[in-house]
Amino acid sequence: MNDVIALHPDAQALLFTDARTANTFTDEPVTDEQLRAIHELAKYPPTAANVQPLRVLYVRPGEPRERLLTHMNDGNRAKTATAPVVAVLAADTDFHEHIPRVFPIRPELRDAFAADPAGREQMARFNATLQTAYWLLAVRAAGLAAGPMGGFDAAGIDKEFFADTSWRSLLVVNLGKPGPDAWYPRLPRLDYDDVARHA
Repeated sequence: MNDVIALHPDAQALLFTDARTANTFTDEPVTDEQLRAIHELAKYPPTAANVQPLRVLYVRPGEPRERLLTHMNDGNRAKTATAPVVAVLAADTDFHEHIPRVFPIRPELRDAFAADPAGREQMARFNATLQTAYWLLAVRAAGLAAGPMGGFDAAGIDKEFFADTSWRSLLVVNLGKPGPDAWYPRLPRLDYDDVARHA
């Protein structure tokens, strides 16, 4: 099926077919330039009304990393301790403050979301979750491996790092170059006929 995909086969492999979740990393550093390059790719795919609620906290080794580790599940703690960079991906529930800038054709949406905290949180979480997928592909495009993890105490991380802010953690991701035995065996994927219907 590669002949109907516009993306070069090497790029398909980098982003999709050969890409894996990494569980170990080398000690090669991840640079600030790489992190900025990831953002420059991940910022373009769509979100509803262009609200872009994803926020990222990067945690390098040191005292903040030690505080982060206390909120990771036991099975995720060791690999989080050794990754060159750990990203905490969060949804900003005050995304609406940026609407006049990012959606200037409908600036009044800012006030509509300001008056609807529940709807605003739902919008933030859904669209930031979309953006986490874009962000993970951008990590791969930057030649890095990602180790996304849902096994953590979100309330604890929010209290530790996002107190008095509108950020709410969604995912913790280890970043770097893959280390020895980084990959678990590839698990089966569902086929087209398992997931698709035509109406």
